[in-house]
Amino acid sequence: MNATPILLAWSGGKDCLMALQRLRADPQWQVVALLTTVNRTYQRIAMHGVRRDILLAQADALGLPLLEVAMDWPGSNEAYEAAHERALAQARMRWPGIRHCAFGDLFLEDVRDYRVRQLGRGGWRAVFPIWGEDTEALARRFVGEGHRAVLCCVDTQQLPADYCGRAYDGALLDGLPAAVDPCGERGEFHTLSFGGPMFARELPLRRGESVRRDDRFQFTDFLLDATAG
Repeated sequence: MNATPILLAWSGGKDCLMALQRLRADPQWQVVALLTTVNRTYQRIAMHGVRRDILLAQADALGLPLLEVAMDWPGSNEAYEAAHERALAQARMRWPGIRHCAFGDLFLEDVRDYRVRQLGRGGWRAVFPIWGEDTEALARRFVGEGHRAVLCCVDTQQLPADYCGRAYDGALLDGLPAAVDPCGERGEFHTLSFGGPMFARELPLRRGESVRRDDRFQFTDFLLDATAG
């Protein structure tokens, strides 16, 4: 039985990395590319604020081509959906017959329903490899297996700003407030994965400045360290 080709929606963070790990362990699937929404104006991953050169380095270290959903800022949801459709059309030209896209979502039903509807309009099917997993167990497994990530964005209405920029490790998980999901599934924080068993090599990151945007979201910039190695 031949494996079914599938795209993986890639934000650069830990949950989509765990989804990639699950898909690669399942002979049913063959992940053929990462699909990422990129803010074309600032050359960063949308929402997470990670630099595009780090995104490209991630894809290279994971051994996967990258398809970009390029968006100008500010952009509407309609513009996003149109750009998303164009990217999926490119995927079908490159991999004829492909019709599945995976996501690292865990338990937010409204997000899942939106993805199913959005893909369904074009004849695609959404796949959720880690849906419904216990987020505490998933977070501990991420750390225990040696995956490496840092917090690149924090919603300061849900988590103190000084968590931004910290390593996503056992000490961080131990100190999270009780109301904060260990995987940040409710938007408490976003992560940047840069090393561990899924990566052919660890990305040499250097921490940059931290800034507050919209009087709410704390972002910590990370750069590829050209002097490393």
